[in-house]
Amino acid sequence: MSARVDHDVVVIGAGPTGLFAAAELQRRGLDVVLLEARAEAVAGSRAIGVHAPTLAALEASGATDRLLAHAVRIPRGLAVSGGRVLGDIRFDRLPVRFPFVAAVPQPATEAAVAHGGPEPRRGARVTALADRGDRVDVVLDADADAVLSAGVVVVAGGRPGRALLPAAGVRERGYRDRYVMADVPGPTGEPDDVATVALDPAGVLESFPLPGGGRRLVAWDGVDAGMTTAAAAADVPGGASELERLRTAVAQRGGGVALAGMIERATTFGIRRALARRMRVGRVVAIGDTAHEVSPMGGQGMNLGLLDAATLAPLLVEWLRGEEPAAALARWERDRLVSARAAGLMAGLNTALGRPRSPVAHRVTTGAFRVAMTTPARTALARAYAMGFDRAASRPLSGRATS
Repeated sequence: MSARVDHDVVVIGAGPTGLFAAAELQRRGLDVVLLEARAEAVAGSRAIGVHAPTLAALEASGATDRLLAHAVRIPRGLAVSGGRVLGDIRFDRLPVRFPFVAAVPQPATEAAVAHGGPEPRRGARVTALADRGDRVDVVLDADADAVLSAGVVVVAGGRPGRALLPAAGVRERGYRDRYVMADVPGPTGEPDDVATVALDPAGVLESFPLPGGGRRLVAWDGVDAGMTTAAAAADVPGGASELERLRTAVAQRGGGVALAGMIERATTFGIRRALARRMRVGRVVAIGDTAHEVSPMGGQGMNLGLLDAATLAPLLVEWLRGEEPAAALARWERDRLVSARAAGLMAGLNTALGRPRSPVAHRVTTGAFRVAMTTPARTALARAYAMGFDRAASRPLSGRATS
């Protein structure tokens, strides 16, 4: 070990959550360093939907305007089966500032939230954290040339980050469901203001607008009996058989032959759920997928992490410039865990609803769904899909103005 370098905050992980946490803390006047174990940025895009509470939380930083400049706005979603509409979910009728889902490729979201923040220090693998009471030492691997010290460490490194904070007590569960996915560049001729979820006896097909008239397509693709928790959420580039299965699913489950023929490559992925007992242990805080992971079928995982960061930032500024806001930090932790549980339940419902069924069970399920969409449950469902039940949607953010 050589020189010791002190900072206000060390953020571990340069995904969307870590990028925003580092940028927001630096915007508020703190000295921040951002560490990322991967030597290169990851290509591709998993998360595409940014919801109303997140757009509101990002607004003060300017990230919302930057993000919306690249996004397509989705004011409504349709649930269909066999060409028949089961229900129309209207985000544009919710009493929120941003009555739509903003669909934008993840790299554009990362650029929007990282603006003005520190450049990630790539290839910096953290091997241990040592909380000294008033500071935290960040131990890097043998190739690093310094030990870092910080008043607070924020771990936003996804599942690998959990090893740095075992006291958080993260419980994991891997699902056997596998999905096949593709992004079709535009124009596709599909409407750019409607997301569609097609319920089919063979499994779900989801179709979401992308900027430029493109489309994100996701189809249930079977189960993997040997799936482990560690591997459950891994993306795997698909070959010819995966590509053909997705084309068949799109053609047969309501997407149409023309759209199916536009698919050129596919990726398969699984799902995993995880939830921490604690998000804060001393001066180390876990946010995003490190603390809570939900099925991407709910479309809320990245949003949860961004809301973690947005609501945590003013509390860390207060702490590092004065006394520890213990009660506020405890309330933050409680609110974020409640919100993560709600998102996990929503994702679990989506996963269960999208599994294949016998013809009889399918008719019962779709019939019940169609009836529910004629009741006040329709508005509640729209609110749930738009993350209206997240605690950040009902609590005003403190310190919105630039420090």
